[in-house]
Order: sequence, then C-alpha cells, then structure tokens
Amino acid sequence: MKFWLMGVSAVALLGGALAMGVAAESGDKLAPGLSVAGVDVGGLTRTQALALLDERAAAAPQVTITADGKTWTLGADQLGWSADARASVTAAERATAARNLGEKLQGMIGQAQPQDFPVTATVDAAAAKAALSTLTASLNTQPKNATVAFDNKTLKYVVATSDAPGRRYDAAAAATAYAATPKSTTIQIPVKEWKAQHTAADLQGYVTQGNALLRPFGVTLDGTAHKGVLTPLQVANLYWVRPEGVVPDEPAMKRAFALLTNYIDQPVQNARFTSADGKLVKVKEKAGRVAQQSAYQAFRDAVLDPAKSSMVFASKKVVPALTVAGLPDASKLTLIHTGVSTYYHSSLERRTNVANAAAKINGAVVPVGGGFSFLDSLGSITEGNGFVGGLIISGGRTVDGLGGGVCQVSTTVFRALYGAGLPVLERNQHSYRVGYYEPQVGFEAAVYDPGVDLKLKNDTGGPLLITTVNDDASSRLEVQVWGVKQTRTVAVSPAVILNRTAHPPAKYVTNAALRPGTTKQVDWAQDGYNLYITRTIRDAGVVKTDKTSTVYKPWQAVYEVGPS
Repeated sequence: MKFWLMGVSAVALLGGALAMGVAAESGDKLAPGLSVAGVDVGGLTRTQALALLDERAAAAPQVTITADGKTWTLGADQLGWSADARASVTAAERATAARNLGEKLQGMIGQAQPQDFPVTATVDAAAAKAALSTLTASLNTQPKNATVAFDNKTLKYVVATSDAPGRRYDAAAAATAYAATPKSTTIQIPVKEWKAQHTAADLQGYVTQGNALLRPFGVTLDGTAHKGVLTPLQVANLYWVRPEGVVPDEPAMKRAFALLTNYIDQPVQNARFTSADGKLVKVKEKAGRVAQQSAYQAFRDAVLDPAKSSMVFASKKVVPALTVAGLPDASKLTLIHTGVSTYYHSSLERRTNVANAAAKINGAVVPVGGGFSFLDSLGSITEGNGFVGGLIISGGRTVDGLGGGVCQVSTTVFRALYGAGLPVLERNQHSYRVGYYEPQVGFEAAVYDPGVDLKLKNDTGGPLLITTVNDDASSRLEVQVWGVKQTRTVAVSPAVILNRTAHPPAKYVTNAALRPGTTKQVDWAQDGYNLYITRTIRDAGVVKTDKTSTVYKPWQAVYEVGPS
C-alpha cells in the first residue's frame, strides 16, 4: 500500500514536471539545444531568434568566378545572394513541434540533444546574371569576316585578312546554375563560339574567280577597223570581289564602255567651214558609225566571262544632220557676238591643246533650230586627235592628263554663245576657281571627254557659224559667232558672290622620286565661292532674265617633298 502511494506520488511528480516542461516551452519558444549557424536560439521566440540572427549575421561568402582563364572574386551578396534566416528559424520551429515527450523532458533538465540548422540562402538569378554580364562584357567579341583586297604589287586579288569566330560568355546559364546551388563558392561562366559569316575558305573561291578575269580585253567596232584594248588592271577596275561573289561595278563598267566607244566610234561629221589661206572653205559632211547602246550588256557579260578576251560591238550608221548643200553663205552672215579669254603663263603643252581645240572648233556650223555640242564639234580628246598631256582637274586634284587647256576653248565658246543669247542646254563648272578665266569669275565652262559637255540651242532664226582667232603670242583667244542679223540685245552682269569659304591649310606629300630636301608645288590654293551671273535678253519689247549659278569648292595647296 505504501509502495503504491509512492508510485502514485512519483507519477504525480512526473506529471507535474511534464506540465512544467510544457509550460516552459509554451508561448511559441524554440526548444532548448537548437541553434542556427552556431547561434543558440533555444528558448527564444521567433521574433527574438530573428533579431539575434540579424545581429550576429555572418558576412556573405566569397565566390570565385572564372571565364576562359580570367578570375574574379566577389562577395556573394554582389551576385544576388542573401541569407534567409526566417526559413532557418521556421525549420527550428518545426523541430520544436516534432520533439516527443522524452526529448522535451531532457530539455527541461538541460540534457536536450543539440541541433544546429544551417542558414538557408537564396540567389536572385536576374541580379546574378546582371553582375556576371558586367564582368564579361569586355570579353565578348563579334565574329570577324575574312576580307578580300587587290594587291597592287602582284596585281591579283587576295584574301587580305582571315576570319575569326565570335565569343559570347553565357552569363544567363551561369546565373541559373548558381541560383540552383546557392552554397556554391565557385562559378564557371561557359563561353559560346560561332563562325564568321564569310570565312577565308569561302572567299578563296571568289578570289580565284576574280583573278581568272584579269586578262587583256579587246573590242572592235563592227564595220570599221577601229580597235580598243583594256589592260588587265583596267579590267580589274570593272568589278569587285566581295563576300557575296564577283560583283560588277556598274558605274565603272559604264565609264569603260563610254571610253571604249569614244575611242573606237567613227563620229559623224557635219558639213562645216575651215580656213584656207585666210578664206573660209566648205568641208563636205561624212557619215559616222558608232556602237549601239545595246552593245553595253554584251560588253558587261563578256568582261565577266573568263573564257572571252575580245568582242565586237554592234554598230549603227549615223547620218550627218548638215550637208554641204545646207551650209550658209558665209559672206552674208553678221557678227553677233565675240567671246574672249586669255591664257597667260600657260605651259607649252597647254598652249598646244588650246591651239588644237580652237582650230577644230573653227568653222563649225549650227543649223537653224539645232543644238551646238562642243564635244561633237571638237571630236575626241585623244592623242590621235592631236591632243597632248597637260594639267586637268580630276579626282579632287589638279593632275597631269590628256587635253589640259581644252577648257580654255570651251570657256571662250560659252562666253560667245551665252553673250549671243542662246539658251543653255548643258553647262558644267570647274571644281575650283581657275585663274585663267579671270577676271570674269563664274563665266566659264568645263568639258571632259566623255560625258561632260557644253551644249546650247540655236534660236537665232538662222544658221550660226563659229570661228576662232587664237593669238598665241599675246595669249589671247577669240570665239566669234556669225549669223543672221539679230534684233535682240543681251547684257551679262558681273558675278554676284553670295559667300566665300577660306581654303584649307596646305598639304605635304612625300615623293620618293624627288631629291631629299626639295619641294615641288603640284596644286594651288583657292577659296570656295557661291555665286551667280545673270543675263538679260531684250527682243521686240520682251525682256527675259536668267541666272547661271556656280559653286566653287575651297581648294587645298599640295606640295610634294623629297624624302628626309
């Protein structure tokens, strides 16, 4: 009986103890012996545990990042990493709730089994991607295409530079992997490569095709013995070797076709006058034969066909517009207007071309209502037509070229016909202000064979005769316009200059052919101008005014110097 009472008392005591233990662990406190990342949170409420963990939070771990041999070390917090103490405390709460009666009793008497919960971490993948992208931004490269160039030493097309693959570091993949394993302290950023669009191997085939076209190419004009030949270097200028293949250079093709036809065409010759013993003598007309424009396509195709090295241009006959029977009686014509220019300080070559062009224009006749073409009246500017080398404006420079000085004659013809009141159909200016045409600035006309012409229409009501008087000794050229007596009067105003642009500083270019220390000027400075001239024509009470505008580029002086 006594033993039973003791048993009852023991049970009561144990029950009381358990009740006390339960009471001790009430109020949402964590069980004794629990810790988070080594910080004891046993007996604390959730709020108290979170505050303690925030106070004793360990620094973010260091993460080593590698990408193609390069290494960086950053704090994990710079990569979107953050410790999640709440999740760790929640785990401790679940452990508290799961403890059985015996474990609780052990906790009461200080014999609870310790249990540590790691800090849970999360990674913001977007933040990690942004950080990793910033690190590798300078490492990303675009693929480089191979290139083709023309080697001026070998006179062949070559693959000039090889291709290289592009490289892109996949920050997104690395960020995703890191977010899946926030405990990781290393990140490897993978790299992706992709091929260039145009590789050296691809271009080599096009180079071979382009070089197969480098051969002399000859043309003849059907029905004549006229021939022309393009050199391999001239042929090379007619197409490009590009990543997409051999591509014709259409403007260059058309220029070459025009030059060839200009060389081999047999121009029509209208009846005209020429001087003989101081008298005007009639010259009979001659039919011409010229290449048909349809020959261009055949020329283009043949140039791009390595199996062909020559072709025949289809031709057509051109009938003269003015026969000898239609020439006017020169003795009954009246002097309408005279154009004048001077060419002091011209070289011997320039004087030769002025004299030759003036002689060929002399005696030209423009029929009633017809048009005057300077190039048609002159003929081609070739050695075969009597022209020699001289300074011309070409490619933005003053350089040696065939026919320098011809523009002295075209300018003087323009002054004569413009002063006579003829409507201007085509007039081109020089690139810069030329001293030979002073002081009548802007009152000039440039020509270039082929394609740059001076054209005016004969609206005088009768035929026109153009004569020239060239005085080499006094460097003076006259062009006279003869026709039926005119009732109209023409007044040409001096140039009105709208603005002026200063010329750029001089340019110095090394010329290995010059002696060391020597200097040679090859181009001369001129300011730029925007100007116009006006012409007032009065006839039968009717007054008409027109304007001819000119824009001169500012021109740079250029000096060639010997090597130092």
